Amino acid sequence: MAVKRLKNIALIDKFGYGAGNLGAGIILQVINTYIVFYATAVLNIPGTLVGIAVSLSIIWDALTDPVMGYISDRTNLKYFGRRHLYLLIGALFAGIFNFYLWTISPEHTLIFKYSWFFINIILVKTFLTVFGTPYIALGAELSSDYNERTLIQSIRTVFFILGVFSATALVLYLFFKPTEEYYLGQLNPGAYANMGIASSIVMIISGIIVFITTYKYLPYLYKFTENKNPEPFKLLNEIRQLIIDFKTALDNYDFRSVVLGYLSTNLTVALFTAVGLHVFTYTFEMNNTEIAIIIGTQFLVSIISQPFWVTVSAKIDKRPTVLIGLGFSLVAAFIFLFSVFNRAYIANHHLFLLPFAFMAGFGNGSLFTLPASMVADIIDVEELKTGVRLEGIYYGCLTFSYKTSQSIAILSLGIILDVIGFDPNLAVQPDFTLLFIGLILAVGGIITICFAFKFYNNYKLTHSIVENVQEKLNFQEDINEE
Repeated sequence: MAVKRLKNIALIDKFGYGAGNLGAGIILQVINTYIVFYATAVLNIPGTLVGIAVSLSIIWDALTDPVMGYISDRTNLKYFGRRHLYLLIGALFAGIFNFYLWTISPEHTLIFKYSWFFINIILVKTFLTVFGTPYIALGAELSSDYNERTLIQSIRTVFFILGVFSATALVLYLFFKPTEEYYLGQLNPGAYANMGIASSIVMIISGIIVFITTYKYLPYLYKFTENKNPEPFKLLNEIRQLIIDFKTALDNYDFRSVVLGYLSTNLTVALFTAVGLHVFTYTFEMNNTEIAIIIGTQFLVSIISQPFWVTVSAKIDKRPTVLIGLGFSLVAAFIFLFSVFNRAYIANHHLFLLPFAFMAGFGNGSLFTLPASMVADIIDVEELKTGVRLEGIYYGCLTFSYKTSQSIAILSLGIILDVIGFDPNLAVQPDFTLLFIGLILAVGGIITICFAFKFYNNYKLTHSIVENVQEKLNFQEDINEE
């Protein structure tokens, strides 16, 4: 259904939309950063079992992304449109099940701990998808302007990084302080329960904020027009259409380039979040405050860099800006590799990791923002060809790809932790273990960033191409209105 295209929205509404990513960023990051450590070192669940549970939850998460995108694209509710009801449902229940995930007692039997752990992580991931896929798709609908889209995604990125920063640096500092019983605060079960309560509250509040802020734009958002003819075997037809939409998205050359590039950089993230806390705690012998300083620096630099990346993107376009960001990330990976080989020195001089944190944070600033903006442009190109906007499918495919690879990475890392002899009951891990988990991060990061260079370099859309496409779309809409 043709509607008047939104060119700009008020700055306060951009921030209101972006605020939705704060809660999602916090919950995603507490899971990504602490879940393997929490389950192995605190709950004493074997690493292989943890790897299986977490990887299956990510596979489930990945599979439900395009499904949720398809459902959201084809929803047409009188009072909620295509996206808004899912924002409320997803935020509420993601917060509830996130709370239950972090309140498991280490004193329970292994069977109970593992079952409750598995059930709740599946439910958290499910409702994060119910919220997240329509939320990201909504961002692409809020503006048709090439550079305005980058600004909207940049503000969304700032809130996401604030969530990530809160889930790492602030959580480590506020909740994981050493006690008489737990010299290392990250081994305290009570700290995880408090973290679960706080992150769940933020998730629910941020979901309400984005709902209220963007609801006023409902009349200007694309509306899906249903086929009024009754269809036999409707479920089978829906599944068939979902597969067709999914294939159509991946058949797009530019979209495939972004997907593979995004997949590659997020493999680096998967490695870092899965065993990063292990490396900082055991390889570099850092306490909660020292880890918070390094990780906090990384995310603060990512936030501060956002105006730089928005400006550079407007001047030299999106693809070269992404490639520059990857260059900074590659330098950071080599610095980290050097630090691993000199871990004995770094263990006594933790601030020498600050150059790594600065370079990684600066490079990641572009990689958080630009891909989502590029996908919004790709959707315009596809709309010109097909006459339909499928933001949910495209963003669902984007997250499906990297979550699938993430699940493989985490499953492998869970098994590797057992194979290399990681034992949470040992105060000092074997020297081989300390070196190997550090090399996983450094070498793995270098390899995946190099792949990202190749894929993003294949992206062909430019400002002029997208502008031409939008002029044709506007011309079509003018004709339809007449």
